[in-house]
Amino acid sequence: MAQAKPSPLTVQGDHFLLNGKPFVIRSGEMHYARIPRAYWRQRMEMAKAMGLNTIATYIFWNVHEPQPGQFDFSGNNDVAAFIRLAQQEGLHVVLRTGPYSCAEWEFGGFPYWLLKDPRMSTSLRTNDDAYMVPVEAWLARLSKELVPLLAANGGPILAVQVENERGNIGPGHDYMEHLRQIFLKDGFGQALLYTADPQKSLPNGSIPELLAGVNSGPGHAEQAVETIHTMRPGTPVFVSEYWPGWFDHWGEPHSVKPIGPQLADLEYMLKNNVSFNIYMFHGGTSFGFMSGASWSGNAYHPDVTSYDYDAPLDEAGHATAKYAAYRGLIAKYTPQPLPAVPGNPPVVEIAPFSLDQAASLWDTLPKPVSSEHPQTMESLSQAYGYVLYRTQLTAAAHGELVLSDVHDYAQVYIDGKLAGTVDRAKKQDRVALNTAGPARLDVLVENEGRINSTKMMRTETKGIAGANGAGGEVTLNGKPLAGWEIYSLPMTNTASAHFSKAAISGPAFYRGQFNATASGDVFLDVRQLGKGALWINGHPIGRFWSIGPQQTLYVPGAWLHRGANEVVVFDEQGKPNRKLSGLAKPILDAPVTGAFTKED
Repeated sequence: MAQAKPSPLTVQGDHFLLNGKPFVIRSGEMHYARIPRAYWRQRMEMAKAMGLNTIATYIFWNVHEPQPGQFDFSGNNDVAAFIRLAQQEGLHVVLRTGPYSCAEWEFGGFPYWLLKDPRMSTSLRTNDDAYMVPVEAWLARLSKELVPLLAANGGPILAVQVENERGNIGPGHDYMEHLRQIFLKDGFGQALLYTADPQKSLPNGSIPELLAGVNSGPGHAEQAVETIHTMRPGTPVFVSEYWPGWFDHWGEPHSVKPIGPQLADLEYMLKNNVSFNIYMFHGGTSFGFMSGASWSGNAYHPDVTSYDYDAPLDEAGHATAKYAAYRGLIAKYTPQPLPAVPGNPPVVEIAPFSLDQAASLWDTLPKPVSSEHPQTMESLSQAYGYVLYRTQLTAAAHGELVLSDVHDYAQVYIDGKLAGTVDRAKKQDRVALNTAGPARLDVLVENEGRINSTKMMRTETKGIAGANGAGGEVTLNGKPLAGWEIYSLPMTNTASAHFSKAAISGPAFYRGQFNATASGDVFLDVRQLGKGALWINGHPIGRFWSIGPQQTLYVPGAWLHRGANEVVVFDEQGKPNRKLSGLAKPILDAPVTGAFTKED
């Protein structure tokens, strides 16, 4: 076996050396999975033009190993191609390897199938073999893709993060040391290995053998730096996440962070040669079903599709006023003139068009699984989407139908007619029923995104989950209902729907077309829709919900065709002949109509 080469990024006292010369990391974060591959280069050119010398990216395990042992590093998941492109653009790379990411991404980047093992309710992010065995197998496979791209091997990767904010869930030093040993065994130790934690949890999440990065937000950069000086005197400071913005939840106001404190922080870091990573420099989009959820205030808060993040580079890759201000400040501390700022990607408008074809969900159901009791989505080997639970009420029903721990949003139907909804975010669990006689009971449950942080992740199974996450029960007037037909609806093949011109309401697929006469991105206006998900030309674009604040979906021009483009919508609350259109600007800050409160 060839001897491992040393990392060209080293520590000398309180600063970094790159190939023996003093070096300051000026990084901006962007995630390859949140950016269409055709746009990776443009986003990197924008990073360089703002004065950054490095980009950082998470590795999302769930996109690469969607089922155990089945790996995908193709297309938009080709992270090695993303990293090679950064090198072509003259950028270094900070690799945030995980295995846990957070990032407001579905289940924090973990694959759903971990939750098929009931031991995960206590094992997730611990030294337990139930968790560590699949982690070790995953990191060994990932190393084959990325160790050749470490700077020691001629690539651009300077530093590799071990786990992420582990200190937030309590002490985990033995676990972190175990992970470090795995990283070393797999060859990642040829890069500088580090951890990242907010100030308050640094003692829990960091270990002496790894560089300790610190995460911080506007107005707190100097305090974060001093925390490292106190905790690790005489070592380099790396502000591993500096937050210029924040993310949004459905039913809560759009988040915007003032620029003044950010510029003061940035100047402090530049003046004092503090290494930093702007999280996010460019947020992008949580396409498909990849938006996660928060657990805060003892409540569930699902994330919107957009990950604009109020970042310097917006969701569509356009330079913002924040970008210009950051660039002007960084230029003062850069000896060479910065590259010219590339032009913004073009945006096209689309005239209103109707979703004039429809297919009722009730007519497109797959073969069910029979079960005495409700099963979770995970027990059905299903990652995302919806589950439909169906049973027969053998007599008239008068009273409360109680659903045990719905994860996350349920619509209850009697003989195909909506009887009520249950929303986890509002801590609801029951619907009043009143039937004249025997009836068909349907409960359609949506996975709105698995929680991506806190210990609540450990029981984040979906569907009718039950208190222990292993499957719940449905009771009518206190008596359990049994004998269920369960339909798995992962929403991976919308082409199977049989569309017609019939006027259909309720949970249904809808289809329409628009013509594009010019190339460019589109901000699709979805204000006439209810709640659901949308696809264009087969590409999963994301979720929508009429409660706001997001009311447009970003559609990359790279995924559109000149001429006809097909739009398919699944709307849980559908109405016939709704119209969509393409706007020149996004709507991310519409008034919210949900009964939720702002939570940061």
